[in-house]
Amino acid sequence: MKLRLVLVLLVLALVAWGSWGLLYVGPEPRLSLETDRPAVGLPGTAVTAAAEIPAGGIVSLSLLAVQGDHEEVLGETRAELPTPWEFWKKVPPRTAGLEARLAKGSPAWLREGKVTLRLVAARRHGLLRHPEPVVLEKTLEVRFRPPSLGVVSTKHYVRQGGAGAVVFRVGPAAVRSGVRVGKVEIPSHPFPGGGEGERFCLYGVPWNLDDPAEIRLFAEDAAGHPPRRDTIRLSDRFLERVVPAIASRTPGFDASGSLLDQYLRINGELRRANRAKIAELSRQSEEAFLWHGRFLQLPNSARRAGYADDRTYVYGGKVVDRQTHLGLDLASTARAPVPASNSGRVLYADWLGIYGNVVVLDHGYGLLSLYAHLSSIDVAPGQVVKKGEILGRTGATGLAGGDHLHLGIFVSGVAVDPIEWFDARWIRNNLADKLPLPGE
Repeated sequence: MKLRLVLVLLVLALVAWGSWGLLYVGPEPRLSLETDRPAVGLPGTAVTAAAEIPAGGIVSLSLLAVQGDHEEVLGETRAELPTPWEFWKKVPPRTAGLEARLAKGSPAWLREGKVTLRLVAARRHGLLRHPEPVVLEKTLEVRFRPPSLGVVSTKHYVRQGGAGAVVFRVGPAAVRSGVRVGKVEIPSHPFPGGGEGERFCLYGVPWNLDDPAEIRLFAEDAAGHPPRRDTIRLSDRFLERVVPAIASRTPGFDASGSLLDQYLRINGELRRANRAKIAELSRQSEEAFLWHGRFLQLPNSARRAGYADDRTYVYGGKVVDRQTHLGLDLASTARAPVPASNSGRVLYADWLGIYGNVVVLDHGYGLLSLYAHLSSIDVAPGQVVKKGEILGRTGATGLAGGDHLHLGIFVSGVAVDPIEWFDARWIRNNLADKLPLPGE
C-alpha cells in the first residue's frame, strides 16, 4: 500500500510537472514607448522603448516601424530562459530597453505621411499554449518639409541688452514659432487683427550675447557697448544688516558658515532662484497690450548704477564674488514715492530674496517691470494700475546698500536695458511701426 501510494504521488507530480511545461504562460510586462518629438522630421526623432518585466521573464522584445506594407525591426533583444519544466530556476524581474532614431533615409523607405511604432513583447509560454504577444503602438506624423516662414515686418534694429519685435507669417503646419536668442526660446503670439498665420514676437537680447547669428526666427511643426565695471566693498556692518534679514525670510536657506559664506549663497544661488521666479511670472503675462507710450523714470532721480554693470565684490581686500547688475539703480530722496513706469497689472507684490520688497507689473505679451528694495508696498496682486500710480516707496530692503529703487525690465524672462523704454523715439521706431500699440 505504501509503495502504491508513493507511485500515485510520483505520477501526479509528473503530470503536474508536464502540465506546467505544456500549459505555462508567463506574466504580462508593462510597456512604454516615448519619442523626443511629436512627429518625425529632418532633424530626426529619438525613440525610447522600455519593458518592465515581472518575475518569469519574456522571450523577446522588438521595436518595429510600420508604414503601409513596409515593416522594419529597429531594435530587438532576446532572453535566454530556462525551459518551462525547469521550474526551480528563478527568473528575477528586470527592465529591458531599446533605442532607435527615425529620420529621412533611415529607414530608406520612410516617406511623408504617418508611421506606426510598434513595441512587441513575446511572452514566455509552454508547448501547448501560444498567448498573444503584448503590443504597444504609437503613430507619428512624418514631415520632411519644414513649415513655411516669412518675415512681414522691416527695420529690425536691436542691440545687446535691448529689445525688439518681429512680425512674421507661418504656414498651417507650424505648432511652435518665435525667436531664439542664444539658448533662450521666446514664443510668439497671434498678431492682433492679423491674417491667417500672422504672428509677432517681442524679444529681449541678453547683455552678453555678442553674436547676431544667435538671434533667429524659427517655426517648427509640433552693436554693443562693453560692460561697465563697478567694485562693491563688503563690510561686516553691511553683512550683519542684510544677511540675517534675507535668510530669515527665505524658506530652506542654508544658514551655515560665516556671514560671508551666507552672503555669497544669497548673491549667487538665491539671485539665480529669484531670476527664475521672474521668468516663471512672465509665463503668466496677459496676451494684450496693457501699456502705452514711453516708460517713466523715477521722478527727480539720479542714475547710480546701470544695466549690465560688471560688479566685483571685495571683502577684506580680496575679491570674493562677481555678478552682473541687470537693471537700473535710481536714487532720489529717502522713501520717495515710486510710480508705475507704465500701465499694467500687478503680478507680484511681496518679498523676493535679493530684491527685498518688490512689485512686479505685467504689461502684456511677456513684458514685465520690476521695482525692488521698497520700504513699503501700496498695491496688491491682480490690481490694475495706471502709468504714474504709486506702487510703494523706495527703501533699502534686500541686498541694497542704501535707499534707492532698482528698476528692471524683462521681456519673456530676459532682463533688458530699461533706458530704451524711456525713449519714445525708440519705441516708435522699433515697436510702434510694427505692432498695434495703444496710443497715449
